[in-house]
Formats: sequence, structure tokens, C-alpha cells
Amino acid sequence: MTDRSSLTVVLAAGEGTRMRSALPKVLHPVAGQSLLSHVLDAAPQGAGAALAVVVGPDHKAVADEVARVRPDAKTFIQRERLGTAHAVLAAREAIARGADDLLVVFGDTPLISAATFARLRAPLKNGAALAVLGFRAADPTGYGRLLAEGDHLVAIREHADATPEERKVTLCNAGVMAFDGRKALQIIDKIGSANSKGEYYLPDAVGIVRDFGWEAVVIETSEDEVRGINTKAQLAEAEAVMQARLRKAALDAGVTLIAPETVYLAADTTFGSDVTIEPFVVIGPGVSIADGAVIHSFSHIVQASIGKKASVGPYARLRPGTSLGEGSRVGNFVETKAATLEAGVKVNHLSYVGDAHVGANSNLGAGTITCNYDGFSKHRTIIGEGAFVGTNSSLVAPVKIGNGAYIGSGSVITKDVPDDAMAVERSPQNNREGGAKRYREMKMRGKKPKES
Repeated sequence: MTDRSSLTVVLAAGEGTRMRSALPKVLHPVAGQSLLSHVLDAAPQGAGAALAVVVGPDHKAVADEVARVRPDAKTFIQRERLGTAHAVLAAREAIARGADDLLVVFGDTPLISAATFARLRAPLKNGAALAVLGFRAADPTGYGRLLAEGDHLVAIREHADATPEERKVTLCNAGVMAFDGRKALQIIDKIGSANSKGEYYLPDAVGIVRDFGWEAVVIETSEDEVRGINTKAQLAEAEAVMQARLRKAALDAGVTLIAPETVYLAADTTFGSDVTIEPFVVIGPGVSIADGAVIHSFSHIVQASIGKKASVGPYARLRPGTSLGEGSRVGNFVETKAATLEAGVKVNHLSYVGDAHVGANSNLGAGTITCNYDGFSKHRTIIGEGAFVGTNSSLVAPVKIGNGAYIGSGSVITKDVPDDAMAVERSPQNNREGGAKRYREMKMRGKKPKES
């Protein structure tokens, strides 16, 4: 469709009261991204593709999300909520520029794809004035029915207004439409409000198109793809569909998912070749996993880069800003944050590494902590290449451990350690000969025997 310009109008002004949340509906996440973000990503992009998003008057957070995801988009405010056609006309300024194709989509349909938008636009190139997206509903109750004669769409009949015969139709209105951009305002401006609510409804466009003698058509897609989100239950259903898609895509790309149904992925997760993910792993946004890496069970990863042949977990938590080098190992009950672990680094268990850079082939023993926060500010720990940090050591930042340095177990390090130096910081051990025996005798003295 690169030979045709387009404008996509995304309707995102709804309050979403049934979500029972202070968060605007379109900002609720599916697979680590907002509902709105998924729609914006699917909308046409590139040369000749414009994007307009209609938001509510008090939804700055929604406008901010638009700017973050699609800086090329323009937002418009719908100050009154008088129906879907009224919402579209909030973007009149953009529509009036006259793109070849006008797409209208809701901001709470995260499963819609770019391919479906392309299929919906295709009839416009062949002369149709309007293309409506439809789906075959397992239970059509409550949906508007698409009434067609052959390939031509005759009407959209709301469930309440449908005859018993029309209610047998399972082809339902998804709410997504594509207009001939040169005719769009002429059509939408004629939509009236002669209904019980006095609102302007976009489905009325079908009758207007036919009155003009123009063609309206239906393009079908799956019910899953056009799921709208109005409740937390529907949000969970959409998450399940999206996760199934992401798992299938990962498996098709060669990722080994030992128990796919237990693994949660983000929409932007990227994988190299020969990656293995064990059961019960959660991967949040912003994660890349390179060739040959293994993610062991019960690990949680967000905004992290995992290098080739790295090993993570089990029970590891990689927080934002973590970067693992090739062949590095982060083991059980290890947490990292804003930390770079170069190639071959080993942090095998029971450690916290935050605001740190660890040089190649260093080893951090069990219980090692980088003490990065002083109650007011964060500070960095720098550990050189080939360093060894003994078990149960605390590195009080800001501090630098040199290349090849050795930290004795149980040390609290508050000063820089030079290259190849050994640092041991602990109180001298004091053995009191016979002390344990004397202590026991003292405790037992005068103690009454237990009654039988």
C-alpha cells in the first residue's frame, strides 16, 4: 500500500470505568506494553502514513504514551463524548488533509495486526468507499451484525434492533473501518443523532455510503484479533491470546521452551539462536537474549541484555540496566540492577550486584553485596578483571576493586583495592580454650531436671 497515503485515527478517549482502575483503560498492559502501544505499533508507518489519536480532556498520561510510542502522531481532544462518529470528527483537521485512506480503530484492541490494516485498505484501492472489519463470533449476542448481499455490505444492525432472523447472523462488527479518504468527511458529516441516546454512531456510515451509491464491503478476521478490552477479565483473556502468539513465534524461531504455557514473554523480547528457557520464567519489557543462553526456572528479567551462552538462574532476578557478557553466570537467588557483568563473570548464588561494573572472568562469592545506596544517593562499584570476592563480603560504594584483586571472605570493603592486592577486613579471631565447656556448665548450674 506504499503508493497510497493513509491517516489512522485511533479512538482512545474512553474512561474505561468497568476496569475499576485509576489508570486510563488504554494504558493497561498486555505483554508488557500498553493496549494503546500495541495499536500504535500496528498502524501504518513510514512515508505517507499519518497518525491521529483522540484522547479525553484530562488524559495527559495517554497523550504522553502516544508521544513516547509514535512521536510522529498528533493528538486531538474529544471534550464531549457523543458517540464514535463524534470522536472521529475530533480529528477533523487531520482528516481534512485528504489522505487516500482513512483508518479508524479503537485504542483498546491490542491484538490487531499491521497485516489486517493492509487487508482492510485493499478494497479502497479498487474503488470501495468503505471497508468494515468483521469477525465470526462464537456467541454474537450483543454485537452489531454485518448484513451483506454477496460481497456487498448492506447494513450494520445493532443487536437490540435486529430481527430474529438477523440475530442468527454470526458475522459481527469489529468496529474497525477504512474509508476512502477523499469521501470520508462527506460520509461522517452526514451521520445523525436520531437515536435514544442522541449520539453519533459510526456504523451509520454504511447506510450513508449506500445512499450515495458507493460500495461498502466486509473484510473478515478472527475473533481473537479484534477483542476489545472493557474489564480486567477481558484484559486477562487478551493477555492469554498474546502470550500464545508470542510463545508460538519464539518456538517457530527456534527457541526451546520446555514448558511453553508457564513462560511469560514481552512483546519486544528478542532471541538469538539455540536459546533455552526453562519452566516458570517471566520476561518483562526490554529484554534481549543472545545465542546459546539458558534461562533457568523461576527467573524474572526486565530491561536486560543477556549475552551469548550466559546462564541465568534458577531463581534469579535481573532488574533494569543489567547486561551480561558472553559465558557469564548469574545463579540462584542473585539480584542485579544497573550492572554490567563482562564475559565469564560468575555470581553463582545469594548475592546483590547493583550500580556496578564487573570485569571479565571475575568471581563473586555467595553473599556478596554491593552496598550502593547510602540513604540519599546511589554509588557505583567497579570490580576489575579476574578479581575474586570471597563469600559474605560487603563492598561499600563508591569503591573500586582492581584487576586480579582478592577480597577475603566476610570483609567489609570501604576503600579502593589496588590491582593484584589482597584485602581482608574483619576482627581478629579470639579462641578461648575451654570456654564452651565452661559456658555450658554455667548454664546448667542450678537448672531443675525435667519432670518425667
